[in-house]
Amino acid sequence: MDKKYGISILLIILFIYKGSANSSNPASLGLKGDTADVQTITHSGYLLMGGSTDVDVAVKWFLERSGGGDIVVLRASGSNAYNDYMFGLGKVNSVETLLINNPLLANNSLVAKTIRQAEGLFIAGGNQWNYIHLWNHSPVGDAINYLINIKKVPVGGTSASCAVLGGLSYDAHKGSITSTEALQNPYDTSLTLTKDFLHIPVLRNTITDSHYDTRKRQGRNVAFIARSYTDWSLVIRGIGVSEKTAVAVDKKNIATVFSKGDAYFLLPISKNGPPEQCETGKPLTWNKGDKAIKVYIVPGSLTGTASLDLATWENFTGGKEVFWSSVNGEFKEISF
Repeated sequence: MDKKYGISILLIILFIYKGSANSSNPASLGLKGDTADVQTITHSGYLLMGGSTDVDVAVKWFLERSGGGDIVVLRASGSNAYNDYMFGLGKVNSVETLLINNPLLANNSLVAKTIRQAEGLFIAGGNQWNYIHLWNHSPVGDAINYLINIKKVPVGGTSASCAVLGGLSYDAHKGSITSTEALQNPYDTSLTLTKDFLHIPVLRNTITDSHYDTRKRQGRNVAFIARSYTDWSLVIRGIGVSEKTAVAVDKKNIATVFSKGDAYFLLPISKNGPPEQCETGKPLTWNKGDKAIKVYIVPGSLTGTASLDLATWENFTGGKEVFWSSVNGEFKEISF
């Protein structure tokens, strides 16, 4: 092989490698864009996507809030497909995916440093128990909460990662649970909850769920809220996001729903008190005259449907109000 030709090939390989990987980080699945760290003016915001096809307009909303900085994607399984997708969707300096699938990586200082340097953080879909038991109370978990509360960058997640953005999370430690199973026994061994994994202020007293309509998760959300009320005297609110739908919460805590599916905002009527029956092995009854939980159902749109001030859970627009309850384990929806 000609010497000059060989050198040229080597330079091309090194250029491609530099643009697609970060060899100094043991968790990196590759980096798209500029490897140099930049610092930009960011705006906080939270993106809750319901799973299935990503919502382009909502992801653009998320990327814009990074100020053109470095985006880090976290996952415990899967590939670096978000690198090309996000880099091509918005103006950012780089997109890097970190695969953090064991305790050594979750406790690695360089992995945590990469997260802390991000101007936007997105958690990919997967299994929420992997995120919680691997990342909670670790340098990685601390770095995520640093981005949320100190650096104030946009943070988002889809599918299973949407389910860990609330202050209360259904952690799926024992596998998934259906609405029927949860309502028939709210203390089923598969109904396991984790408090305070991530510390997003506006979602502190909220449980989030994804794949909402497709997998008919309305009833199990009622059971989650009933359990928190019974076990901890916490009046937890709920946000359910359908597939191909996203809820974007801006720095003023205004929630906007993007795409064609529905988002659900659940507000228990606290003055009505706790469930009438929420016990081990017994079907859930939380009725309160058919008004246990007020629910705002908001259809998304491509331009975004402004729906609710999550700081107060008032000033609702753009959808309809219904009430949900459970009687002897049977889910009920009533419109008044």
